[in-house]
Amino acid sequence: MSKRQDKVNELLRQLVSEFISKESNRLSLITVTHVDVSRDLKKATIYVSIYPEDSEEQGIDFLKRNLGNLRDYVKPKLNMKNIPFFDCKIDIGEKNRQVIEDLSHES
Repeated sequence: MSKRQDKVNELLRQLVSEFISKESNRLSLITVTHVDVSRDLKKATIYVSIYPEDSEEQGIDFLKRNLGNLRDYVKPKLNMKNIPFFDCKIDIGEKNRQVIEDLSHES
């Protein structure tokens, strides 16, 4: 991964987090764990964790409904010719980490 990709990933993570904190209904906690932008910077996948787990579907629905608004929010803050198109997914790695942490606390 190039330095530019790393910078764009981190900047997008911050901007997406800001957007969620401003626009979320606050019924669930949505945390952006990381963003993965493609080499050509045209697509970006947003990985999130959502708590409580039974709110995951509503959280993802909220994000997918607001992807256009997210692009509008990010556009003036990103110094890029083209703004990436977004997709969002649950961060399975983070879920697995939480399960392992819970198991380690039980023993």
